[in-house]
Amino acid sequence: MVEEIETQLQENIPKIISSQKAFFDTGRTLDVPKRIEKLKALKRLIEAREKYISEALFQDFKKPEFETFVTETFIILSELKFIIKNLEKWAKPEKVGSSWINFPSSDFIYQQPYGNVLVLAPWNYPFQLSVSPVIGALAAGNTVVLKPSEYSPHTSKVIEDIFKEIYPPEVVSVVQGGVSASEKLLEQKWDYVFFTGSVPVGRIVAKAIAPHLTPATLELGGKNPCIIHDSAKIELAAKRIVWGKFINAGQTCIAPDYILVHTSQKGHFIDALKNEISAAFGEDPKFSESYARIINKKKFERLQGMLRGEEILIGGQTDASELYIAPTVLNEPSLKSAVMEDEIFGPILPVLTFSEEAEIEKIIGLYPDPLALYVFAEDKDFSEKILKKYRFGGGASNDVVVHIANKNLPFGGVGSSGYGGYHGKFSFDTFTHKKSISKRATWIDMPFRYAPYKGKLLLIKKVMKML
Repeated sequence: MVEEIETQLQENIPKIISSQKAFFDTGRTLDVPKRIEKLKALKRLIEAREKYISEALFQDFKKPEFETFVTETFIILSELKFIIKNLEKWAKPEKVGSSWINFPSSDFIYQQPYGNVLVLAPWNYPFQLSVSPVIGALAAGNTVVLKPSEYSPHTSKVIEDIFKEIYPPEVVSVVQGGVSASEKLLEQKWDYVFFTGSVPVGRIVAKAIAPHLTPATLELGGKNPCIIHDSAKIELAAKRIVWGKFINAGQTCIAPDYILVHTSQKGHFIDALKNEISAAFGEDPKFSESYARIINKKKFERLQGMLRGEEILIGGQTDASELYIAPTVLNEPSLKSAVMEDEIFGPILPVLTFSEEAEIEKIIGLYPDPLALYVFAEDKDFSEKILKKYRFGGGASNDVVVHIANKNLPFGGVGSSGYGGYHGKFSFDTFTHKKSISKRATWIDMPFRYAPYKGKLLLIKKVMKML
């Protein structure tokens, strides 16, 4: 039965794309008021379906209702409100200064949608990370095929139902399925591809779209360092780190991946972590209503394997029947251990120490550019030095994860943690080709550019020096 569905789906994918391309070619997606009207309808429907979204996420991995609101629906509703308010202004041609070489002229940047967009979404924030890029693509005037994750089927079904109610399939189509569906989608020619996921899969996506020279945004991950200076407010740092690391059971691409704490503050920091984990999740987080589960057995076993042979300072309890891993803190794992070789993407927090800044550089330098970096310090010179020195997608001083909440900041990676950015106007810009237009006047025609050039070079050099 599953094979029949997959076969039917793969046969339908080219038809979906063909219908979307045909619709885009009609020019109807260029109607900005219509785009706004549809986005308003989408916002109203998400507000009405909030309960169902929350229930779906709980079914997928017991995500607490509070976390669903804060990290999923609220972010989307806020994004929609912001885009609806500003879209008409963003979509207008932007007048820019003209070049004297083209005198007389008026120059503009036209906002041109790319066309047919593919969005490949992940499972860890399955509502937010599916819907957010689709909103940006639709706001810019594109048609969209969304492939949500098969690992979060209940949320994926809710997403499909929501989009079906607002948009016809020639504008938005949600394609369900597993790896074979993703592979079939990547065989097609797209005008833009937006992928959120792991670095290894990101490489597969980049390779698949390269023959068509398809522009793309890749939102990937990496080992995000969190540095704690000896001047840091330790209790506050621990509180904020426990929240940012263990929200969503650590399944967050911008969560702190490992701690680098000054040797003098290690004991104080570990004690503070213990207190904050207990304050957040109780004596046994397994029974906490504020703590999620691992998404599936495969991910659970991978994380469980990272704990083998390590010195556990806090937590470490697991329950395969519930896909539960306690908030766990490890003491000084080897840099060659499994937990330090790859992005953790779960509720495991290694704590390493440093005495000199050179040790920070040595450890961070072992890994490709991370998606995020965090530094806790009251010494502002130290913080600024760290933030300027290292390449990373984005980050914060004296907090973690929070930079994602500001619509005025682009969210994205650098190097192996991805490329391109979105959120707020950056989402509109990501899915928009900036088309340069120069409108020349005809009442005069300057002769300098035309052949023959004899006798003109000296004159034009003199003019250029005056400018």
